[in-house]
Formats: sequence, structure tokens, C-alpha cells
Amino acid sequence: MEGSYDIAIVGGGIVGLATARELGMRHPSRKIAVFEKERELAAHQTGHNSGVIHSGIYYKPGSLKATLCVKGKKLLWKYCDEKGIPYKSVGKLIVATNDAEVARLQDVYRRGLANDPDAGFELLDPKQIKEIEPNCAGLQAVRSPKTGIVDYGLVSRTYAEDAKTHGAEIFTGCAVEGIVVDGSQSVLKTTRGDFSATYVISCAGLQSDRVARMTGSEPSPKIVPFRGDYFVVKPGRQNIVQGNIYPVPDPAFPFLGVHFTPRMNGEIWLGPNAVLAFAREGYTFFTINPRDLAETLTFGGFWKLAAKYPQIGYSEMYRDLSKRAFVAECQKFVPSLTVDDVVKGPAGVRAQALDDQGAMVDDFVFSGGKNIIHVRNAPSPAATSSMAIGEYIAEHAEKEFALA
Repeated sequence: MEGSYDIAIVGGGIVGLATARELGMRHPSRKIAVFEKERELAAHQTGHNSGVIHSGIYYKPGSLKATLCVKGKKLLWKYCDEKGIPYKSVGKLIVATNDAEVARLQDVYRRGLANDPDAGFELLDPKQIKEIEPNCAGLQAVRSPKTGIVDYGLVSRTYAEDAKTHGAEIFTGCAVEGIVVDGSQSVLKTTRGDFSATYVISCAGLQSDRVARMTGSEPSPKIVPFRGDYFVVKPGRQNIVQGNIYPVPDPAFPFLGVHFTPRMNGEIWLGPNAVLAFAREGYTFFTINPRDLAETLTFGGFWKLAAKYPQIGYSEMYRDLSKRAFVAECQKFVPSLTVDDVVKGPAGVRAQALDDQGAMVDDFVFSGGKNIIHVRNAPSPAATSSMAIGEYIAEHAEKEFALA
């Protein structure tokens, strides 16, 4: 046995590291270890995140997303100030470009007020939109003045340093390939040997359903990977927008749609689109993992989802392959943007949880068993919510594991 711990956390992304930090602060006498399969922390969803500190305006009031995002953003602002982590409060406009979107925008505005009445949300007319974003066209918008941006990779590394300060050990390049329950202990079989732990917390992101199956947990929800590609505005045109510009959510479309996102390094990202990834860590169209693809294509829930949204799937694939089509979608919000203004940018892969009926699981999902907690679904705004999620998991662990 390579080591024995009170708590093993599987996954070194922002949620796993926030959880390790929180548990380390609360229970410094407990031996805690984080197991990350990559050589670097925050290598996948966290490291490919757009970097937005969300306000909580989009989410259903009373949902875990709404509650933890609003709490988490406040904790994150304070944490960044305490640690000297750079961030910018650039704001966000959610822009309606037609009458149907104007009607839906009112619902977004009401959700925002219900979730955080102190966030300063306000409705803007076309003239007011131009005052904030001179190049943006819209019939109406909701302004979220406290939406910000940050480097979540840096935030994650800072969480990791905090966790280590409180005694946690972090193993990188250490993939968990199996979990065997042996009496009161769980044995984690990894690429660096076997480790034992009394309690296990899985924050495995794109691999969350697989880690759950290792412990005998329910196979549903299933993770289906969706790649999102970005374009980047060329340096000479980066002043085309000042802050985030987002679309009004469409209930007929399972993803949010392309948007404009400033970055801490001064770049402006456009996107992402949403297309099926042929690998759970497939950041290009041509990256294929046979096991990952086979799991997706043999999952009935995926085909039920595809049957619900055939035209949207074709449109997303077309925009993935056509720069002109991608830019045309962005021009709905910023008409002066041209194809020559942008270059191909990075990509990310979203771990989308689906149930057996093909329904996309929207809210955060946590489940448990004997001496184990699983984070089964933690899409956006998980990074914004990370400190609040860490607290939520720690409180659940204290109750379920009887931590003293």
C-alpha cells in the first residue's frame, strides 16, 4: 500500500481542489489526499473554462445552481481580494435581438431578481445598450454589472496551495483505475500503486460516471462529451466589445449559444458552439477515442437527445466547420464584426450529464453511498460556485461520514 488516508478526493479540477481546501481547513487533523490523473492540475474543464465569474441570473430560483452560484461568486470575489488574484468586473449584457427574445428576457430578469436582488440587474433599451457597448445591436438587454472574469487555473492552483498548507497531499499523474471496498476501507487502484481511504469523494468531471460505476453506484446520469470551439478576435479589433455579451436562453435549444467573452490577457473569445466530441478529452474535430465514442453511441439516451434536436445538431456542426457561419451568428449582436476580424481559438469539452430518456440534467447533482460522495453533474457555473460547492460537500461529508 502506497499510503493510507482518511479522505481521498478523486479529481484535481477546481471542484476537487476547493473541496480539499475546505475539508483541510475544517479538519486539519484528518489525512486528505487528492488524486489527479494528469500531470497538471485543472487540466480539462477547469483549464478550458471561459473564465467568467457568473452572477447567477440564468438559473431556476431555488435550484442548487442558483443558490451555490450566488453564494460562490461572493466568496470568490472575497477570496481573490485576500489572495491578490487578479480579476476584472467587466459586466455582462444579455441581449434580445427579436421580439420572441424580448419576451423571454423578462423571465431572465425576474429570475435574476429572485436569485440575487442586490446584484444590480437592470433592463436596458437600445440607446442604453449603445452607451455601454457602442457596437452592440439589440432591442432590449439585461445588464449584470457585477459579472466578472478571472483565470480559474490560477484560482485552482491557489486552492491547491491552501489545501497543502492545511496538510493535504496532492498526487498528479495518478489515475484512479479502480476502487475496491474492503471492509471499512476503500482501496484506490491507481497508476502509481494502491492507496487506502476511509472515505472517498469523487469530483471527477468528465470521468464522473465511470468513477461512480467503480463504486457500484447507479450508471445514470451518463456523461456525454460536447466540444465547444472558440474564435478569438484579432489584437487590432479587441476594443469591439468592452464586456461580456450573451444571448437570451432559448428553451428549445439545449445549450446557451455563442457569446462574447473578454479574457484576463486582453483577448476576446467568441463562442462556444456545441458539438458531440468523439473523445471525452477531445479538443479537436479529429480527436477520437474508440472507448469514449462507443460508450456514447451505444447509450440510448444520446440518441433520444439527438432525435429531439436534429436541426440544431446540424446547425452546430455546420458552424463548427464554417468560420463564416460562426461569425454570422455573432453578427446578430455585433454587426460590425467581420470574418477577417477573428482567428481560430481554443476549445473545451463539457461533461454533459444525460438521463436514460435523453434529458439533459440541468442542476448540480450530488449522490452518495456508504463512505462515498459523488459529484455527478457540475457544469457551468461550477467554477464560479466552487467555494460554495466545497462548503456544500464538506457539510455533507461531516453529516454522512460523522467527521469530528
